Amino acid sequence: MISLNDKVPDYLFGKHQLISTVTFAALFSLVFLMVSIPFSDNAWFKLDTTRAFSYTIRFFMIALLMVCISKRLMYMLRYSHNWKFGEYVLWNIIEIVAVCGSYTYLTYYASEQGVITLTETDPDKIFFNSITYCVISLGVPYIIAGMYFAINEKDNTIRLMNYGNVVTDETYSAQDEKKITIFDNNGVLKLSIKSSNLYYIESNDNFIKVWYTDSGGILKQYMLRCRLKTIEDSFKESELVRCHRKYIVNMNHIKMLTKEKDGYVIELDGVASEPIPISKTYEENVLSRFNSR
Repeated sequence: MISLNDKVPDYLFGKHQLISTVTFAALFSLVFLMVSIPFSDNAWFKLDTTRAFSYTIRFFMIALLMVCISKRLMYMLRYSHNWKFGEYVLWNIIEIVAVCGSYTYLTYYASEQGVITLTETDPDKIFFNSITYCVISLGVPYIIAGMYFAINEKDNTIRLMNYGNVVTDETYSAQDEKKITIFDNNGVLKLSIKSSNLYYIESNDNFIKVWYTDSGGILKQYMLRCRLKTIEDSFKESELVRCHRKYIVNMNHIKMLTKEKDGYVIELDGVASEPIPISKTYEENVLSRFNSR
């Protein structure tokens, strides 16, 4: 059961997810409003050559712009703010209310200009009547999109596994059990390496860079489309530990933790790489894991 105090999953703030949500909401709302026009006493949307059509276009463009700005701000705040479900729901409610306000203003203005004729001209009643339509045309696609991304994320998490959990008729050694397999967002196996060769994983939005050493001990990188959160959830209780919003490190390769002005940084053994920062969010867990080795 989801609580309003629960943390919102990071995948809801991904660039691809937000763009898909806005696109789906725009198409859903357009179809819904066009279908519902014949059943509304105050509908003025038109798809013809009249002036009402120009106002219809204006409203959709204004509403789409408002939603895009809202989702852009949400994307920009995805790391700096620890989103709770209550805050996430409230943000979307404010977004819907803002769209209703723009509809009310444009409706009243168009009525005053004689472009449309309404049976109800009270702005307050126009606003409250529009809430039902906005909740359906925006709220429903938001819920559907969120459910789709949650199912998709769960599927990707299940696909990303350790060989030791695979049932097979072939015998495998303890060394095989320590291999780490990474699938992309389409469930395609992209990388399978020994746990001892993996040093750290770096995030770049919906892509990750896996830094590992080859048979000659040279540090290399492999880039694929996958989220860092998926890696974190799939390899809990393993040597892979989240230390920053952009990094997961292999605890077995941490040589030293150094306290600096802005916090701790990690130095890895055996390879030449830049120090990896530890953010306050993950500091306690990393330090406890390091000290317990």
